[in-house]
Amino acid sequence: MYRNAKNVGYTMIGKGSLDQLGDVLNPQRKKVDGPAIVFIDHYFKGGALAARLPLESRDIVIYVDTTDEPTTESVDGYADRAKAALAGRTATALLAFGGGSTMDTCKCVGNLLTNPGKAEDYQGWELVRNPAPYKIAVPTLSGTGSESSRTGIVCNEAKNLKLGMNSDFTMFDQVILDCDLTASVPRNQYFYTGIDTYMHCFESISGSYRNAVVDALADKAMSMCKEVFLSGDMMSEPNREKMMIASYLGGMAAGFVGTVHPVSAGLSMVLHMPHGIANCYALAVQEDIYPDEHREFTAMIEKQGIDLPKGICDGLTDAQYDALYEASIVHEKPLTNRLGPDFRKIFTKENVIGRFRRM
Repeated sequence: MYRNAKNVGYTMIGKGSLDQLGDVLNPQRKKVDGPAIVFIDHYFKGGALAARLPLESRDIVIYVDTTDEPTTESVDGYADRAKAALAGRTATALLAFGGGSTMDTCKCVGNLLTNPGKAEDYQGWELVRNPAPYKIAVPTLSGTGSESSRTGIVCNEAKNLKLGMNSDFTMFDQVILDCDLTASVPRNQYFYTGIDTYMHCFESISGSYRNAVVDALADKAMSMCKEVFLSGDMMSEPNREKMMIASYLGGMAAGFVGTVHPVSAGLSMVLHMPHGIANCYALAVQEDIYPDEHREFTAMIEKQGIDLPKGICDGLTDAQYDALYEASIVHEKPLTNRLGPDFRKIFTKENVIGRFRRM
């Protein structure tokens, strides 16, 4: 009846803290005499980031294509690449440099290195049985909370289902929060991703599956998001550090979400829309469910001059609208969290498809 909650083991926070990565990694190298596997967002390929890292010649660098969100197929592919490169050796550590897609890929691959089967076998709650290798997260984008959450989100296209590997073994052991790494993020993407923290926190805090610790973390993370996104310069150095901490706290607070994330999941599965902007579209048509948050979100997006073009669902077929509905309504726990056990009477097929048509 009582969940024994786990958090990230260690967290280093501060501008320039990436320079301490070697000090963090060296004790692991002494414990396990194997290569480190480094997952880096392909955005940084050919850039200066890899050259800054304390890598050895035996270490394995894998650039993660983050054009689309992680899928069961892509995670299986990266796991096969990691296993082939390891050639029977044990990884001293797994490291992730990127946003939620890169960090989720790293977490999910870690589970597959020590557990048999494929990614789809572990979509759900408490299905991972064996601990993954030691993992370090270095976010270069803030908002998803992947760095501090126990979930690695994966899209299962065959089942039209977006669902995570939810397990204590999925969590990172070490997080390094260096706001210098978010300075080059495109402005719109910075907003789309950062606002995810605000959204999953207000969904959690307004639901029925709550506890005092989650409420406290979510409340603080939401407050910091409002400070950032209602300010004159959301990407100033102090605000970028504040956003990193809000994301970290939001990941710790991420329990059950509400109705925004299921609708967002439909957009991700059917239209292959990135998670952050999908959340924005999902909240934009839920003023009846989250009136206060919808009003605050509208103020934030106007303050920052963020683009959210209309008409993304124009021209879709009836079959596509049906798929959007099915990919949304399948998320029973979040929908129950916000709307109650009779959520299908509120989120009818006509109701949900009507929201997609308004986008």
